[in-house]
Amino acid sequence: MPNTRFPRLSPATLVQARPGVILPGYDRQKLRVGIVHLGLGAFVRAHQLIYTDEALAQDFGPWGYAGVSLQRPDQRDRLAPQDGLYTALQQDGSGLRARIVGALKATLVAPENPQAVVGVMAERDTRIVSLTVTEKGYCHDPATGRLDETHPDIRHDLENPGAPRTAIGLMVAAMERRRAAGLGPFTALCCDNLPHNGRLVSALVRDFAALRDDGLAAWIEAHGAFPSTMVDRIVPATTDADIDAAAEATGLHDAGPVTHEPFRQWVIEDVFVDGARPRWELAGAQIVSDVAPYEHMKLRLLNGSHSALAYLGYLAGRETIVDAVSDPALRAFVAALWREEIIPVVPAPAGVDLRGYADDLLARFSNPAIRHRTWQIAMDGSQKLPQRILSTIRDRLAQGLPIPRLALTVAAWIRFVGGVDEAGRPIDVRDPLAARLRDALDAAGADPAARVQAVLRQKAVFGTDLPQSQPFMRAVTDAYARLLAHGARSAAQAAA
Repeated sequence: MPNTRFPRLSPATLVQARPGVILPGYDRQKLRVGIVHLGLGAFVRAHQLIYTDEALAQDFGPWGYAGVSLQRPDQRDRLAPQDGLYTALQQDGSGLRARIVGALKATLVAPENPQAVVGVMAERDTRIVSLTVTEKGYCHDPATGRLDETHPDIRHDLENPGAPRTAIGLMVAAMERRRAAGLGPFTALCCDNLPHNGRLVSALVRDFAALRDDGLAAWIEAHGAFPSTMVDRIVPATTDADIDAAAEATGLHDAGPVTHEPFRQWVIEDVFVDGARPRWELAGAQIVSDVAPYEHMKLRLLNGSHSALAYLGYLAGRETIVDAVSDPALRAFVAALWREEIIPVVPAPAGVDLRGYADDLLARFSNPAIRHRTWQIAMDGSQKLPQRILSTIRDRLAQGLPIPRLALTVAAWIRFVGGVDEAGRPIDVRDPLAARLRDALDAAGADPAARVQAVLRQKAVFGTDLPQSQPFMRAVTDAYARLLAHGARSAAQAAA
C-alpha cells in the first residue's frame, strides 16, 4: 500500500524532495527517447540508467530511455504513475545516499502490445537497444552459444512475426521495419553476464534473421553494431523495507526504488552505429577496444564465487551472501577458491592485480547493508554455470590441474536442483531446465554416483566434452558424496 505519510514521487513533487537528495541535473521535458532497453529490472535502473543520468547532466542529448518489460506489467504499473522517476539508494555500513533518476521517459510491456515495442525500436530517433534479460532470455544453448531453434518462444516468434515474445524476435522485427523504411540499424548493447556478449547477441540475431530472410541477416551483419560490455554492481531485490527507506530518505513515496552497493563498473567496447551514444565516460564508464579481459575476470572471479557462495550458502542455511561470507568456513572456502583454482588460470587486465581484486570482492560481499539472497543468485544455474564455473574447470583440466573446490560448487548445484535441502525442506528451484533435471535425478534413484552422472550428461549444460572427462566426473562425484555425508558447511571447510 502507498505510504500516505509522503506525497507520491512525480515531476510535480520533485521540488519537495529533502535536502541532500540528488536530482536530475537536466531538463527532463526536453529529453527525447533515444535508447530502448529490454528487461526493465532492478539492475539496469541501479546501473546503466544512473550512468546515463550523470552523463546527461554533463553533456545533454537525445538519450532518454523507453524501458520494456518482457513478461509482467509490474514495473510499468509502479513507474508509469511516477512518469518514470524512481529512487536509487546507495547503501553501505555507514548509511545510505538517495538519488532520483530521471532518464527513464517511457515504460512498455511487451506481451500487452509487442507491436508498440517494435514500433519504438524502429523509430528514427532510436539509436541504441540495450538488454538485461538474464542468461535464459536469449533462448540459446549455453554450451554452444547458438540459437536454440527448438525453444518454444523462438518457434513462436518465427511462426508469429507480428507478435514476437523474445528479445531476439523483437529486435529482428524492428530491424526489418527499419530496413524497409530506409533507416540504418540500431546498436544492440548487451549488458548481461555472458562471455563475449556482443558477439553472442550478434550471432543469435543473425541466426534468427536468417531463418526469416537471408537478405535481412546480411544487412544486419553488414551495417549493425554489437558492442561487448562488462557490467558490475551488486543489486539485491527490492523489499518493503527498501520502499520505506526511500520514502524516509527523500520525503516522497516511490513504488519502485532500487538499492545498490557503492561500487560500480561499466566497460564498453567502442563499436556503435555512426558512433552515436551518450558520453558515458563522463560518468566513469570505461570505453575500450577490447572488453574480453575485464569480462573474463568478472565472470570467473565475481560471478563464479557468487554462484559458489549461493549454492553452498543456501544448503548451509545462509539466507544472504553477507551471511555466507560471515561464516568462517564459507569465507575461507571462497578465498581458497580464488587463490588456488580461479586466479591461476585468469589473465589479468592491464594494471589489475587479481589478488587485490579478490580482496575487494570479499569486502563488497561483506557489506551488511546489501542483503543479496543466496536463493536469488542460485536461480537459473543451468544457464549460469557454463560461463561462471565450467569455463574455469575446462581451463584447469586442459592444464592437468585439480578442481576440488570448483567440483564442490557443481556438486552443490546438483544437490540444490534436486529440490530438497539438508534439513529435508523443499527448495523452490527456478531454472529453465528444472523439470528435465528433476526427471533425470528421479530416474537415477538414490545412488549418489548415478544421480551425479544423470545430471552431468545434460549436454545443454555440460556439452559433450566434460561428461567424457574422467577427472571431472570423478571430482564431482566425490564432492557430491562429501556433501551428502557431511553437509555443505563441513564440505566447504574441508576444502578451504
